[in-house]
Amino acid sequence: MIGIDEVGRGCWAGPLLVVAAQARSDLPTGLADSKTLSKNTRNKIYAEIIRSCSFSEGWVQPEEIDNLGLTQAMKLGVARALLTIGVDHDEDIIMDGHINYCPSQYVNVQTVVKADSLHPIVSAASIYAKVTRDAHMTRLAQFYPMYGFEHHAGYGTELHRSALRVHGVSKIHRLSYKPVKASLAT
Repeated sequence: MIGIDEVGRGCWAGPLLVVAAQARSDLPTGLADSKTLSKNTRNKIYAEIIRSCSFSEGWVQPEEIDNLGLTQAMKLGVARALLTIGVDHDEDIIMDGHINYCPSQYVNVQTVVKADSLHPIVSAASIYAKVTRDAHMTRLAQFYPMYGFEHHAGYGTELHRSALRVHGVSKIHRLSYKPVKASLAT
């Protein structure tokens, strides 16, 4: 069984990350949707799940999101994650959400709304994705310190909106997203 979740879909900056997870041994207790866990709890569970699961990452960069649109970017991220994990085409896959973004050769795909809360393997993918992308955005904050990425990970907060007004857009902003596009017009 493969669990798939993503993080960063609605962000104004930074990449989208799709993660595929496959258990190698028993999963730890306490798995849940990453958004419902505190940062400390996520980090603690992350340390446990990397011992019990295999993970693969499907990164999609901001310029790819701008060029492809979000739906195609999601499909690209899922394809990259599945290719990297080396899953067979008839493997059972559970994906968070209501849309199947898997390439058509994957035939046993189930989409489940709130799968990251209902299926532990998807919860593991959710936690891994959130911790990994947040760490990536914290590293990017070193190159773009004026945007506060270490605080909001590229999501649309008032701090981020204010930074866009003052500093304009960076190379890692998604130019096709309305708030970013609006700051280009000013």
